Parts: sequence; structure tokens; C-alpha cells
Amino acid sequence: MKTTWILGEQSTGVLKVTVSGDVWTSAQEKAFNKLAQNVELPGFRKGQAPKALIRKQLKESAILMEAVENVANEAYLFGLNEHKLNPITTPQLDVEGLTESEVTLVFDVTVAPEVTLGEYKGLSVQRQEVAVEQGDIDARLNKMREDFAELVVKEDGVVAVGDTAVIDFEGFKDGVAFDGGKGENHPLVIGSNSFIPGFEDQVVNMTVNEEKEIAVVFPEDYGAAHLAGAPVIFKVKVNEVKVRQVPELNDDFVKDVNAPGVATLEELIEKVRMDIYGEKEKAASDAFDNELLGKVVEGASVEIPQVMIDDETNAMFEDFKRRLEQQGFNIEMYSQITGQTEEFLKEQIGRDAAGKVKVRLVLSAIAKSEGLEASDQEVDSEFASIASAYNMEVDQVKQYIQPQQIAYDLRLKKAYDFIKESANN
Repeated sequence: MKTTWILGEQSTGVLKVTVSGDVWTSAQEKAFNKLAQNVELPGFRKGQAPKALIRKQLKESAILMEAVENVANEAYLFGLNEHKLNPITTPQLDVEGLTESEVTLVFDVTVAPEVTLGEYKGLSVQRQEVAVEQGDIDARLNKMREDFAELVVKEDGVVAVGDTAVIDFEGFKDGVAFDGGKGENHPLVIGSNSFIPGFEDQVVNMTVNEEKEIAVVFPEDYGAAHLAGAPVIFKVKVNEVKVRQVPELNDDFVKDVNAPGVATLEELIEKVRMDIYGEKEKAASDAFDNELLGKVVEGASVEIPQVMIDDETNAMFEDFKRRLEQQGFNIEMYSQITGQTEEFLKEQIGRDAAGKVKVRLVLSAIAKSEGLEASDQEVDSEFASIASAYNMEVDQVKQYIQPQQIAYDLRLKKAYDFIKESANN
């Protein structure tokens, strides 16, 4: 076999393999024998007629095209090995010069792109110092107190901003009650701006059992066309006024929190401090990793095939749909709520997909440059860790994940660990 390889743009090239001689002759014989099995001639059992008679019944083009199918995979693998190509997609096949003496098979092949690495050793990245201030602790404790706050009846019964006024209301336009404008014992948080503009302001200073007419104007862009921009009157009665009561910060509050291993206020404060420290430590570590990896990726250049970006986009989109389903939604419901079409979502996801693909390509190139590989023992250990995390048997995990994928992921991790260890040195 004779081969040529011409690499074009976006790591897509043309591999030509010319097949002739014994290989091509053997492929045609195999094709003839297969097709002959289905030929029926009077006086002979199916496929048992003399070859000369059968050949007259078969079109030469049919034999040649069947022969192409017989030899295509062998020719493709030969060409890949000849030019040391690493394809990332199934090739498109075309045929040139199809004759009894030879055929040229033309494969459009997308290969793993070449990465030109920039600096990735000894990079300088400043890691943020982590400290927990008293203000951080106070803010967290106050947030916890707010979470445990209860609504209690307000003694003076006068509505103020921040209170919850339990009201009856009914709306009238031109003296006629309109649909959807009535409610009973509705808890309205004053200052939440959950009612139309001006309504809550006029409830302020009302008292329990007080009745009042409130004049407001619906916004011009209001959803109901018959009310948009319309002046209306609401008849309002305050049934009850409640205020949020925040618990005192003491040992009783600690009991309500019911945190594992925490029995006193001092222990709660220490737990909060450690929680905040852990969060800041992780944020600092993530920021360091992102800046370091960003410098490495930015310094490298690679022409990413569109098919790799498309595949990553589709994978990310499927993951997004799975997360929606875990929350009780599907993509159709999400689109109705947000107004975002599937095409729009994929377009947005695609912007991140290209970046993710480049990160993997760059890390893979570094692993190759530094000779970083995952041993069989490391792959087995990773399988065991995954099985333990998901409470599964290792053999079950291997039904879903191939060892090659585990090895690939470990190589990328080794590459990043190499970068990280050499940073600031």
C-alpha cells in the first residue's frame, strides 16, 4: 500500500491510501464470494452455480465497492501507522481511481491537535494569605440568628418597615372589582416590594383592625393588559402585625442550632471560625490554581478542531440537563421559565467548552513532554477510590468507566501537580 498525508486547518487532513497487488486482488475475491452466495440461477442451488456464470450476473462495480468495504479498515489502520496519526473522530471515506488493478481510498481525518507549549515551569503566582477576622465571625453568627428568627405578634400593632402585616385586600378599577385583586390574611413583608409600587408605603403606620383605601397605579409594563398603567383603589384591612424576633446569642441558641459536637457558645464560635477558615482556604487555593493554570494555558497555542468543541459542548449540556432533573426540572420547563432556548443555552455553554478542551490539551502535552504516565497500580487504586465513594464494587465501576479514561485523567492530574510543585521555585 502507498500512502500520503496532508494536514489542513483545525487538525483535519487528508489521508490517501492506494491499494493494489495481492491485497486488492484478495479483497475482490472475498467480495465476489460474498455476493455469489445470493445469486440464483435456474438448475442450480442458490450460490452453487459455476463462478463463470455467476460472474456474468454480477456487476463489476458491485464487486469493486464490496471489495472497498473489505479493505477499507485495513488500509485506514495502515495509513495511521505509517504516518503515526492519532485520530479523534471516525473518518469520512471517499474513493478515487476504482479499477480492478487498484483503488485509492481517501480518508478525511481529524487528529489530535499539536500543542505549542509556553512557559509552565517555575511560574510566579502569589497565593492569598488566609485570615479570619472577628467581623467575619460576627456576620456568620448574625446570619445564623436570622435563620432561626421567628415571627411574633407586635405588641403596639403599628405597621413599620420590616414588619409582616397580615392583611385582607381587594382591588377596584373604575369602581369594579377585578380578577386576581383579592386576598385574605395575606402576609405582606413591608419593604419587600412584592406588591405594586406605592402599595406597601401606604400600609406603613396602619394599625390592627384599621381599614383604609389605597390608591396606586399599575406599571405600564404590567403583565395583565387590562391593568397595565391603570389607576386602581385597594380596600385594605390590617388583621395582625408581626415582627421578626431574632434569638439571643447564648447556650440556648446553641441547642437550637444542634451542630454535631457543639454544646456551648464558645464551641459554636470556634466551629464558625474553623468553617470560615476552611472556606477561605479553599477559595485561596482555587484562586491560586486558576491563576497558575490560566498562565500555563494562556502561554500555549493550539488550533482546536471544532468537533472537539462540539463534543465538549454536548457533554456539558447533557450534564446540565441531568442537574436540572435532580432538582425536579427538565430542559423544556427551564426554557419556559427563563425564555432561553436550547440553541441559546448550547451557544453559552460552547464558550466555556473551548476553554476546557484547551486546558486538557495543554496538560496532556505537558504530561507527554515530562514523560508522566499513570501506572497500572495507580489506575487500580483510583478505581477502588471511586467504588468506595459510590458504595459500589470495582467491577461495577469498570462497566461505566474505561481504564484508559482513568489513566488519562491521572496523567492530567500529574501534569498539573508538576506545574504546581515547580511554581514559585
